[in-house]
Amino acid sequence: MKFEISKSAFVAVSLFGMVANAHLAAWHEAMWCLNGNTGKEDLNSYDIVSPLYQLSFRDWWFHHVNRCDEFPPAAGKFVDLPAGGSFRIEIASNRAKTSLSYGGRDTSAWPDGETYPENYNEAGCITSPNMHAQNHGRAAGTAFAISYVSDIKQVTPENLVVFSVRHNTPWKREIYYDVPAAMPPCPAGGCICAWGWVPNGCGQPNMYHQAFRCRVTNSRSNTPVAAPQPPKWCENNPSACTKGAKQMVYWNQLEGNNIQVDGRDAAGDFKSPGYNMKLGFADGAQNDIFTGAASSGGASSSSSGGSSSSSSSSGSGSQGNTNTNTGSTSNNNTGGGSTGSGSSSGGSTSPSTGGTGSTGAESASPSGSSASSDTSTPSSASGSSSLTSTTTPRQSCQRTRRRRRQEEKLKRALGHHHHVMKRSF
Repeated sequence: MKFEISKSAFVAVSLFGMVANAHLAAWHEAMWCLNGNTGKEDLNSYDIVSPLYQLSFRDWWFHHVNRCDEFPPAAGKFVDLPAGGSFRIEIASNRAKTSLSYGGRDTSAWPDGETYPENYNEAGCITSPNMHAQNHGRAAGTAFAISYVSDIKQVTPENLVVFSVRHNTPWKREIYYDVPAAMPPCPAGGCICAWGWVPNGCGQPNMYHQAFRCRVTNSRSNTPVAAPQPPKWCENNPSACTKGAKQMVYWNQLEGNNIQVDGRDAAGDFKSPGYNMKLGFADGAQNDIFTGAASSGGASSSSSGGSSSSSSSSGSGSQGNTNTNTGSTSNNNTGGGSTGSGSSSGGSTSPSTGGTGSTGAESASPSGSSASSDTSTPSSASGSSSLTSTTTPRQSCQRTRRRRRQEEKLKRALGHHHHVMKRSF
């Protein structure tokens, strides 16, 4: 009798085997597949933890293989990314092992709710929890990326930029990822973020890729992120690394891979392209991902820390509605930052200097200080007046006209033209 197995049965068996090995995923209330792929609340869900290996692009992209990408987070749930700060994510083998279930009853410092020594080490591989590493120093690293679109269907490898990396993870349950200070604000509907992990050996050479709804807070810049390029293997050769914005690592799939490695690394292990310096990913915020220097005045109306508009000048930037100096705010400003105006109510700053718009009639002087709208008496270098008379040309003309009227009256009274005093002015 010929034995056949359907694709769906193969996937089900494969996922069961993966769960049996207690793999790990990133957890937050703003994640896709929080409750699994049933559409009902499941405090014990684990559909998202299955690794991705030798799948079509359609199946591995945002974990479509078991339809996790079809179950978005609840409305209004976001991972908040504070520009210049950090955000917290939990790593676990099951939702029940996080603070998102049972009030955190089954959690510990570790991803599976158990307890292990701080110097946890296995000569072969640590399999409980399944971190694909022998010890903390061998943990491959994990990353977060962002796409400045609000619809998950519009996210592509070409607009998903790695912005934060944490070396030597996954390890403990809680991870804090750093956010570049120059991150621009997201669209009104938020951004789409992704978490990724490529294990460093210790089992099947697979990868992890899952989606979150996120938004940047405290944004003070409008400089966009650059188009990311595929990372390159550059261990011990920094000049070979991809410079600037990088794509996530897509590896060992049937299609859609953006990196290929072979041979062994400097430690003698088979090469595995992870989120670490072997691919040029520095630990922490990726501050080289922008198209140019950060603009200091791109704060969105909902972010904190922005300078409010007022009638008085402050700071080093030149201010005023009629200002035409570079870097200062004016009503006809066409730069990328929010401009100040008479109706500004706060949250807007200058696109380059952080100066605020003025509601007064000030115009900026070239030196950056606010010039008064009143006519000032010119002064010499010593500070004293350079004029010896305060008579203006207009006053002089008025006096001349008065004299002439008086002379005409005199002529009419005397009747003799030769009695008129002739004056020149």
